[in-house]
Amino acid sequence: MIAAMLSIVIPTLNAGEALAGTLESLASADWPREVVVVDAGSADGTAEIAAQFGARLIETEPGRGGQLAAGAEVAGGSWLLFLHADTRLDADWAGEVEAFMTRQANADRAGVFRFALDDDSAKARRLERMVGWRARRLALPYGDQGLLISRELYESLGGYRPLPLMEDVDLIRRIGRQRIVLLRSRAITSAARYRREGYLRRSTRNLFCLGLYYAGVPAGAIARIYT
Repeated sequence: MIAAMLSIVIPTLNAGEALAGTLESLASADWPREVVVVDAGSADGTAEIAAQFGARLIETEPGRGGQLAAGAEVAGGSWLLFLHADTRLDADWAGEVEAFMTRQANADRAGVFRFALDDDSAKARRLERMVGWRARRLALPYGDQGLLISRELYESLGGYRPLPLMEDVDLIRRIGRQRIVLLRSRAITSAARYRREGYLRRSTRNLFCLGLYYAGVPAGAIARIYT
């Protein structure tokens, strides 16, 4: 068992439908950890689900960057794992995360999980391969792959900025490609948005929003396009 404590920070806004599965997937760890759910005014039972699984609940204004920053601020762990509310971790996640945290060299690195979708279609597999290429070759994972990082490194980088969108890309860029480690375990994310909008349309929108961010368009303006 490791001595360090892991704080898992999950931002939520009416995420009750998916949150239970996410919290259930975290129960396999048998070492010190806490779960901090940072809610932005849900009206769908999110708070009750968090309490059912023993998570700590704090409330903030909407905005994922601000929610993540608020969760990190109150968390007590020397390691932080940021996770989306609709993302479940593989059954073997705890062992790999434990091994990562116990290696001294990783105090100055950040780990991300392999992207996966809860969809058996060929379109989902193609998207997974594309995201895998982006994470390996460009060192540009998104927030739906989670982020495992020591508090010391997180704070030295200034943490998450209060952005409504692209807060994940913003922090990844400050971490730098040489310090990103791709873990073997998967982060299995809901494919509901892709199924609803269509894989091509949703993927194109995501890429367009990323291009706008790199072009210097304010995150607030991008958020209106993304939703």
